[in-house]
This record gives sequence, structure tokens and C-alpha cells, in this order.
Amino acid sequence: MALPPINPDGELPPGIHGGSWAEIKSRFGTNSPYRERAFAKLQLLHSLASRTGHLRRFLIFGSFVSGIPAPRDIDLVLVMSAEFTLEDAPRETQTLFAHADADARFGASIFWLREGALPDELFAEFLETWQVTRDGRRRGMVEIEP
Repeated sequence: MALPPINPDGELPPGIHGGSWAEIKSRFGTNSPYRERAFAKLQLLHSLASRTGHLRRFLIFGSFVSGIPAPRDIDLVLVMSAEFTLEDAPRETQTLFAHADADARFGASIFWLREGALPDELFAEFLETWQVTRDGRRRGMVEIEP
């Protein structure tokens, strides 16, 4: 399924939209050298999260999946399996799960939780929180399709 067009506010319409790597690259990762670097970083972050063997969902929100020419950073929500433990994660992946460290090392704002950590309605509310801009407008997120 194709990603919807950016709305007049420069955002994806509200909701979680599935997208392939090729689609995300062509839409958000090729318009400038900054976006090309950010896309490469996004792929690295996905690779690191996948190395845990526990990544269930990889959701991108914020300025990277918008019409902003030079997004500030990469904003992610990682949903890990219920069995995921930080202690057992490969050492090279552990920075992803410490918010300040991920920001300092990768320029990424990463939020994560385990499957089942929240009841379904609170999980939906958690995801909706990241679909609101700083000025209160609703926007969409992109989830990498498996």
C-alpha cells in the first residue's frame, strides 16, 4: 500500500501508514544530502534493533516523515517482544534503549516498550501521543513493513 500524500501542513495524514524501505527512501530519503544521511542512519537503527531478535514493530514519526526540508532528527518507537531483556541484547544494540545515549550517538529520539507492557487501549493512546505535533496538530506515522 502506498504512503498517502503530505497534507497542506507538511505532514502525513493521521494514522499509522505502512511503507517499504524503497518507498520511504524515495519519499523521504533522497531530497537532500541531509535526508540521504538521515535515511542511512534510519536503516542502521533498524538493523541494530533487528539484531536483538526481538523487534516487533519499527515506527517512524516526526520531522523525518514530513515535508520539512531539513528534519531535526529521527524519531522512533520500537516495540520489542515481551521476552526482550536489555541485559541479553547484543552490546552494540544497547545504546538504542537509553534515550539520552541514542540521541547523543545517533541523533535519534527513540522510545521503546515491550509487547503487552500496556493494555491495548493504553498502547493505542501511547502511539497516538506521538501523532501530535508540538502545536497540537495530528500527524501520521510510518511503520516499516516486514
